[in-house]
Amino acid sequence: MAAENPAEEAFAIPVEAPVAIETNGIAYAVMMATPLQIEDFVTGFLMAEGLAAADEVGEVAVHAVENGDWGAGYVARVNLPPERLGLIVERARRRVGDSSCGICGIEGVEAALRPLPLLTRSQAGPPAIRRGLDALRAGQVLGRETHATHAAAFCDEAGKVIALREDVGRHNALDKLVGALARAGVDPAQGFIIVTSRCSYELVEKTARAGCPLLVAISAPTDLAVRRARAAGLRLCFVARDDTMLVMPDGAETDEGATPLVEP
Repeated sequence: MAAENPAEEAFAIPVEAPVAIETNGIAYAVMMATPLQIEDFVTGFLMAEGLAAADEVGEVAVHAVENGDWGAGYVARVNLPPERLGLIVERARRRVGDSSCGICGIEGVEAALRPLPLLTRSQAGPPAIRRGLDALRAGQVLGRETHATHAAAFCDEAGKVIALREDVGRHNALDKLVGALARAGVDPAQGFIIVTSRCSYELVEKTARAGCPLLVAISAPTDLAVRRARAAGLRLCFVARDDTMLVMPDGAETDEGATPLVEP
């Protein structure tokens, strides 16, 4: 029951914990994440890192590790095909910092901005996007409880939510979603992704590498996000609201700006 005084309404505190990812027996990364759907998270993270294709991530074994007053951490162990071992070792050796942005262990601008796959055009229109936005809001269970988490959802071309994942980190939520689709055998090319955050270039990269042709964000993109999306043929809809949204046309130059999309 809601509190009579909104200021007295109680919110749950979201859990944030370290998740150590070990691939082929090698410690690869330690990420801070909400420890739900860790198998999906690890799968999507490894795909975004370029270490594995959707069908190359085997069983993910998750083990809780107590850490005294700091609570539990988690170790996720997974084996990738032997031909991936060289890249795993190279990345682990060169790692200079941990992040969930999809460029862990990368050195140099050229490596960070490696080529993206060219995507097919999305067929989803404004009505489908609005249906997806409504369904996303309704499906954010953790978000309603905490008011402190991000969500990422995959919708079919009619706007029906097929999968939704939440996390304290926006990158993590998208990694979980991409991993969930891969583990369920769902083709991201057959729909679109919605994220509850600004449209950063990392989210563009993850969406494009997953093979999804349309990314919808509730906030604005950065210039690099627009340029990377244009290079991949990824359609961007942003500042997405019930009454209007902005769309960056396929192939448009950055300085042309975005077009208001107010179709019913």
